[in-house]
Amino acid sequence: MYKKIAHKDIVHQKLSDTQMRENLTNAMHTLQKNRLNLIETKFNDWQGLRDKAKQVKNNALMSLQERIIEFEQNATKNGIHVHFASTSDDACEIIYQIIKDNNVDKILKGKSMASEEINLNAYLKTKGINAIESDLGELILQLNEEPPVHIVVPAIHRNRYEVGKIFKDKLNVQEEHEIEKLNGIARDHLRSQFEHLKVGLSGVNFAISKEGAIWLIENEGNGRMCTTAPDIHIALCGIEKIVETFEDAATLVHLLTPSATGQFIPTYNNIITSPRKDGDKDGPKEMHIVIFDHNRSSMLNSSYFYEALRCIRCGACMNFCPVYDKIGGHSYQTTYPGPIGEVISPNLFGIDETGDVLSFCTQCNRCSEVCPERIPLANLIRTLRMYKVKDDDKKEILGSNNITKDKSEAMVFKLYTKAATNGDLWRMSISKAYTFNFILKTFGPVLPVIKNWAMYKQVPSIDGDFYKKVGAIEGVTYE
Repeated sequence: MYKKIAHKDIVHQKLSDTQMRENLTNAMHTLQKNRLNLIETKFNDWQGLRDKAKQVKNNALMSLQERIIEFEQNATKNGIHVHFASTSDDACEIIYQIIKDNNVDKILKGKSMASEEINLNAYLKTKGINAIESDLGELILQLNEEPPVHIVVPAIHRNRYEVGKIFKDKLNVQEEHEIEKLNGIARDHLRSQFEHLKVGLSGVNFAISKEGAIWLIENEGNGRMCTTAPDIHIALCGIEKIVETFEDAATLVHLLTPSATGQFIPTYNNIITSPRKDGDKDGPKEMHIVIFDHNRSSMLNSSYFYEALRCIRCGACMNFCPVYDKIGGHSYQTTYPGPIGEVISPNLFGIDETGDVLSFCTQCNRCSEVCPERIPLANLIRTLRMYKVKDDDKKEILGSNNITKDKSEAMVFKLYTKAATNGDLWRMSISKAYTFNFILKTFGPVLPVIKNWAMYKQVPSIDGDFYKKVGAIEGVTYE
């Protein structure tokens, strides 16, 4: 759960955090290089695979009601209890009731951004239930009482020296800096937690409707422990995670890990079709899947934002984002950071609550270029920016009616739109650019809207060379 800090303040705070910036830059560049090398050496038709994956998700989304019904029927036949939740509170309450009915006060969790989205840990804490993270990155953050900074590698902003200090302070162990020793400390701590484990919780990467099964991928083995060691396994699944067939899910897996970490395949693929059967040596005796909406249906009904539901949570967009690696995920102050977070956060939590993240975009389009699902993220961010300042056409954005509009900002954008969409006005504006340039240089720091830009940027000088360049582009001569 984020304690909201003023937008400008947290950005300056993170920009001043040189250690975090160094950690992130090193990590992002490694992830970028790994991904690019893998695509070049291991894939014959990466772009074709992207096209196929886009079609897989679109087909599932366009038949989502049918997919959900089919999944429930087949999962129920397999002996899985299926629950439906409309809101985040509904999902938390369902999970709490399952835990309460089994008289336990502790659960172990595999990595789940869905649980972060619904703020499950804090909810359970109010009920006297301790939710312990078993993913190494999530464990580090839980010990340090901070939220994830990335959707795939949640503690990527911490180096081994910082992790060693956290373990020393929180686990009362000798401070270590070697990665193998740090992993050993975490392993010993978590093994003690897995003893006598009764309830484990996981997320879901993909749910297969024709089989009533779920597919989980991971690299540490803790997720498998959370799904096979306890008597009861609870899986939390957003409605957009449902696809039709194993072949569909396999297509997406072949894109997910290369895009996320530059691995050809994940270390662990866990396909779960049922609770433990007679003769099985492991697995839960009881299995529950909580399928939740949390405003995803509204996104699906949107003519624009349904495309963001194709997201497979690979994190590639933030790995390549030039803004993210400067300010880090915590600056977004919402569950999902980076370009994908800028699109889905206003839709899931309300543009009035999270619309400030829309300024964390340079429109460089790198996120759209690397997204394995071809989500036009830069275009969607630009559309949300329009919805934030425009008085009409905003009915499909949650929280839009609660936005306090800046009248001067709206007026400036209205005038700019009028000029930019009228050839004569645009050419006249360009011809008068020198005059505007003088005004901006002189009065920019106090002009509405412009002052926010002029505070950190130098207004470029406009001279004769500028007009020559513009004229060459537009085929006209400016005197």
